[in-house]
Amino acid sequence: MNQANWKWEHVRNWLLWLAIPLVIGILTAAVIPQPVVGIIRLDDAIYSSTARSMIAQINYAIDRPEIRAVVLAFDSPGGTVVDTEAVYMELSRLRAKKPVVTAVNGMAASGAYYLSVNTDYIYAKPTSMVGNIGVIGYLPPTPFIYEEIISTGPYKLFGAPRDSDMRQIDMIKEGFFQAVKLGRGDRVKVGPEVILSGQIWIGTEAVRIGIADELGTETDAFNKAAELARVAHFKTIDLRNLAETSTSPYPFFLQSPDGVNLPYPTESGMYMLFIPQLPIK
Repeated sequence: MNQANWKWEHVRNWLLWLAIPLVIGILTAAVIPQPVVGIIRLDDAIYSSTARSMIAQINYAIDRPEIRAVVLAFDSPGGTVVDTEAVYMELSRLRAKKPVVTAVNGMAASGAYYLSVNTDYIYAKPTSMVGNIGVIGYLPPTPFIYEEIISTGPYKLFGAPRDSDMRQIDMIKEGFFQAVKLGRGDRVKVGPEVILSGQIWIGTEAVRIGIADELGTETDAFNKAAELARVAHFKTIDLRNLAETSTSPYPFFLQSPDGVNLPYPTESGMYMLFIPQLPIK
């Protein structure tokens, strides 16, 4: 073999060894999907319809290996106790497998904050509204007798005595506090008398007292979620566009005669819900 042929053979082998890893990398990239950080948005109260939608998105994220982490983006005053608890429990299943980060946009109050403490990190805007930890409820009426109706017990028509409902509300409040302690731990810088006051704090104060971690945007939340999942070069996907979700025309909030939504729920019950004061005209 002359020198020219030897040089060409050497160059060809060198190019071949460069090309093989490149081809393998291209084939691997084609087979392995790009990592995804999914986003679940809640821009409403938490009730039967929105809870079903969130749970469908959570289950979608659990079942898809390419979704490596999830961001919850909140602008919600909270909602019913039972629907909030249902989402919280499914969120625990998701967190057992993948990181979850909260991005508070306008508000994460009451039930929405209850969900936030079941995530790995909480971002808020400087003037986001955060907190309102506690429970509200509508007491049943004082029992009385309908002459036209026969019931088999004094509370058959009303469900429970009023003092029993008050005890239940107190138990739910304590459960809320325990969820905050479990989720936030020693990051909370104030005592239970402050946490359970029902106060709502702006984002800067929420970070100062430790009920949120940092001021930041949805972009910050995506990057944090990817960091916790140890992925790079990820893409973001709104899971509402992928999960099978359904909406219900059921109105959660009361409406005024002229069709304006009021901040009060349509049905009596127990709520983790922030109810702002109506403006005085």
